Amino acid sequence: MKGIILAGGLGTRLRPMTLTTNKHLLRVHDRPMIHFPIACLVNAGIRESLIVTSPKHIPDFRRALGDGRDLGLSTLDFASQEGEHGVAHALLQAESYAAAQRVCVILGDNIIEKNIRDPAQRFNAQKSGARILLKETDEPERFGVARIEGGRVVEVVEKPPRPSSRLAVTGIYFYDESVFEICRKLTPGIRGELEISDVNNAYARRGDLEWEMLEGWWADVGTPESLERAARLVASSGANHP
Repeated sequence: MKGIILAGGLGTRLRPMTLTTNKHLLRVHDRPMIHFPIACLVNAGIRESLIVTSPKHIPDFRRALGDGRDLGLSTLDFASQEGEHGVAHALLQAESYAAAQRVCVILGDNIIEKNIRDPAQRFNAQKSGARILLKETDEPERFGVARIEGGRVVEVVEKPPRPSSRLAVTGIYFYDESVFEICRKLTPGIRGELEISDVNNAYARRGDLEWEMLEGWWADVGTPESLERAARLVASSGANHP
């Protein structure tokens, strides 16, 4: 299984800090934000990873990360995403890299307390399909929200104004090799983007979407307030350090 870290976007809510750098290179406590999703993958036994980001920022990531070996990776590659066309569009840029293998996809601004070793093993034991990690939140309207019936996810609604539950879909996804075919068939949603929730719904419709709760705390870093919160959490727990 290969790792794919999605680290594009303009980081507009973190301006002016992101006027001169990619937000995933901002410091969270004692290291760049991008170190944490890399550590998440490495701690799950995933040693080959790709970072998808804007072409102008790839040199910055290369300078910050080198070849990735100091962070536990055996290989570190990069792919470009021009503009902001959605998470599923970013994922499509990794198709040739994945080479028909299973992937673990993680958003570059996600930081977790524990690790995903056990979910990764359970996904590897699946014959096919996808696996998503959920977490209860007080702000479900900011995320994709899972609707569960009979113990199964029947629908993921992206940023619903009236959420059906408090179960947010965290930015960590496990997909089999059919994910890229699914992405290619998507049409833009109401935000004009290819939504990752539509990818998850495609798996849900075919009865192939597994889920579990993410252990420990979870930080989605997109605002100055969430950046400060993540720094405090990391400082107090040493979360997910390589």
